[in-house]
Formats: sequence, structure tokens, C-alpha cells
Amino acid sequence: MLKITNLHKTFDPGTINAKTALDGIDLHLKDGDFVTVIGGNGAGKSTLLNAIAGVWKPDFGTIEIDGVDVTLMPEYRRAKYLGRVFQDPMKGTAPDMEIAENLFIASKRGTKRRFVWGVRKKDRALYKELLATLDLGLEDRISHKVGLLSGGQRQAVTLLMATLNRPKLLLLDEHTASLDPKTAVKVLELTDQIVHKNKLTTLMITHNMKEAIAHGNRLIMMHEGRIIVDISGDEKKNLTVEQLLNLFIKASDGDISDRMVLS
Repeated sequence: MLKITNLHKTFDPGTINAKTALDGIDLHLKDGDFVTVIGGNGAGKSTLLNAIAGVWKPDFGTIEIDGVDVTLMPEYRRAKYLGRVFQDPMKGTAPDMEIAENLFIASKRGTKRRFVWGVRKKDRALYKELLATLDLGLEDRISHKVGLLSGGQRQAVTLLMATLNRPKLLLLDEHTASLDPKTAVKVLELTDQIVHKNKLTTLMITHNMKEAIAHGNRLIMMHEGRIIVDISGDEKKNLTVEQLLNLFIKASDGDISDRMVLS
């Protein structure tokens, strides 16, 4: 479903501020893989997701989604293949529009746009059913503006929007990092529920080692723009935080960030 080959990206090349963010990344994801991505600050995690989404064009290397080479495809054209949830709950939605209107816009991702009479009655009925599965009472607030929702409620709506039309690939960029611990657990439960129900191929960035181990069927660790650890199957299931920390220290020569340790 995702094939990345020899991907390189350097920002500000040829200057004193030059920074190699991706240094020859090779990554293949099968259909239905749920991969957690962990690493210290500046490891290249978000740059990798941005490259897949088309925010950055790589210096060289290729990106294929479901057999389609999207390496040079503009961001708006590859959007039909992707769903994405950002770290900031304020992103990914139109705060001054109703929940139903946001979901309606999301349902049209990747299709030709035309003038219609807003959200139809049958659309609202469908959205109420979908919102009820979140178990947050949002089905009774379908006409409320998204900007009035809490951070966790908004992330739940954004997650629903990102997966409304089953994407080829779901990108989760630390989507619980800005939430309080209790709300983060709820959003992660919803993430597991939606990913497994729809059998979505997923890349989820996190700084939290427990989350990286507990979710998904595969874990990759990045450092200085490279993948230094790739674990799946029973090896991942039986992994402990202490073992993961030791793996990172060994593979990165001890260069670990405070944020990873604290989380």
C-alpha cells in the first residue's frame, strides 16, 4: 500500500543551516498495516509524513501509494489517497462551520466539486449514526459549530472526517499530544476502533513509548533521518518500554531526547 524507496530531503542545502531530515528512507507497508513511528526531536518523523502528503518534495527517491507513483504529484491531487489528523486540534476542521458541514466537505475529498443544496437530510442521518459510534454525544450536537467543541471532541471529529471515505493511507501526526491524558486515551481507543473496523493502512507518529508498543502491528524508530529499528509480530507484542529504550540507546549511540524519556 505504501512503498518509499531511497527518500532524501535536506532543508537549506549549501548553507550553514543545512539540515538533512530524511537520509535514504526505505519503507514498505502492506495493506492493513498499522505502524507506529517513534524517535527523538528532529528524527525526521513529521518530515516523512509531510513528504508522503506532498507538503515537501523530496530531493530524490520515490513514493508510491497503492502502486501509484505520487512523488511529484501536487498535494491537492494526492489528497484523495490520504486521510490525516494533525497534532493541533485546531487543524483539519473549519471551526465556524457545523459538524455536519465539516463531515460533508470531508465526504467530497478527491471528487470534483459542484454547487449543491448544502447537507441533505439523508446525509445528516448518516452522520448522526457515525457520530454515535464515537460515544461522545456528538450526534445530538450535529448542528453545532466545530469551534465550540473541546480538543478531544474535535480530534474525534477530525479522525472521523479523515476516514469517512476509506483512504488508502491514514497519517496520524502525534494526534493526541495536545490532549490531557484521559482524553488522549479515549482518542486512541477510537483510533484503534476505526482503523481495525475499516482495515486502514496507518502511520502513527508518537513520542510515547507505551503508545508505540500498545498500538499497531509494527513499530519503527527513526534517528537523524534514518530508520534504525523495525519491529513487528511477536517481537513487538512482547516488547517492554525498558527494552525499547535500550534498543534506541544502542542504535542511536545514546542520543535520546528528554521528551521520549518523560513520556
